[in-house]
Amino acid sequence: MNITVIGVGHVGLVSAAAFARWGHQVVGHDDDAAKLERLQGGEAWFYEPGLQELLDEVIGAGRLTFASDPAEALTDAEVVFVCVGTPPLPGGGPDLSYVETVGRTVATHAPRDLVLVEKSTVPANTGRRLEQVIDRETARLATPYRIQVASNPEFLKEGAAVLDTLHPDRVVYGTSSDSARDVMRGVYAPLVAEDGCPVVETDVASAELIKHASNAFLATRISFINAVAQVCERVGADVSVVAEGMGHDIRIGHRFLQAGLGYGGSCFPKDVDAFAHLAGQVGYEFGLLDEVRDINVGQRASVLHKLEGELWHLTGKSIALLGAAFKPGTDDLRESPALHLADDLRAAGAEVRIYDPVALPNVAEEHPWLARYEDIDELLTGAHAAVVCTDWDEIKAITSDRYLKHLAYPIVIDGRNVHDPTAMIDAGVRYHSMGRRSVND
Repeated sequence: MNITVIGVGHVGLVSAAAFARWGHQVVGHDDDAAKLERLQGGEAWFYEPGLQELLDEVIGAGRLTFASDPAEALTDAEVVFVCVGTPPLPGGGPDLSYVETVGRTVATHAPRDLVLVEKSTVPANTGRRLEQVIDRETARLATPYRIQVASNPEFLKEGAAVLDTLHPDRVVYGTSSDSARDVMRGVYAPLVAEDGCPVVETDVASAELIKHASNAFLATRISFINAVAQVCERVGADVSVVAEGMGHDIRIGHRFLQAGLGYGGSCFPKDVDAFAHLAGQVGYEFGLLDEVRDINVGQRASVLHKLEGELWHLTGKSIALLGAAFKPGTDDLRESPALHLADDLRAAGAEVRIYDPVALPNVAEEHPWLARYEDIDELLTGAHAAVVCTDWDEIKAITSDRYLKHLAYPIVIDGRNVHDPTAMIDAGVRYHSMGRRSVND
């Protein structure tokens, strides 16, 4: 099939490469000239394990190309995927103006009957609004073609996006006609034949809602175990053991029960807010999601409290942050707990320095005031305390000896529970974790 992907960000580029890998002819389009220039040179513009190798394969085979002109990108399109951003608005809802713009663009340049597929994360009933925009535009322009709207949410995890796309837990798509359903079947037929993953075929609104409900539920699990960690600290329990005991219940499972600094990234914070906003719009106050958000923010406050407990006050204190990306395996800084913590520390008067194995160039752009270190030992040298913010392997491997050798005061706040509390404390480190044994237990 001839597929056009509009928006070549973290979702769009991985999806475009996967479609090409399955044998489709794919054109990617974006209004960011710098991104397109790098992609036309065959280079991924962000870090994602396995992505560059996949691009090398499909671009080299001629199955994935890029076009800066939307009319050119849509010349042969049978299916168009909307992969543009839906950033949060001040009120909590998503900004859908980019999605609307794509609808108008496709209505203007459609070369034939086609299916326009929402892959961007959008609230339920966005498809109905998009159909309204398209109907008005096609009527105004006297466009002779039928453009149907479908929903096909993505469930990829940054850091494992290529694997998640090529071997997904499930494929979900919602359509409003048999013909659109058959088109979506055609898009995913090679994947289903190769991988045999489950396919959920439904209506458009249900498909849209599945995405928001999934992310909100996962965020709830994270906030729940972080709330449990707060209780563990107060009663002397170990949250990792509590989570293990819970996870053996097949109704619960082990995933997303790791206590720490909280969730970040482009999806969970935005989608929790958007789902709560949608519920409010239709007359339901989803108070649970408000608490999920509050617990997540509170995790950073608990780190500040631990630091103040050790250092009295933070004015003039040098704090070393180990990790900048919101999770390992990516250079994405969106809603990174580490950078939120950096802002909080700066507001408290601390001098903040940071290390990350891949994300420092992005830190330089987004937080230019932060002192950046490419070497962990140099980062630690002379700092009054260290905070583990991202569980990269390089950070997990730091020993108590290195902390004791380089830190001015041997204070470590393990925001990701990557170290052995007993080993750290027995070695003389002033160690604090999230819901596990700490030095003052």
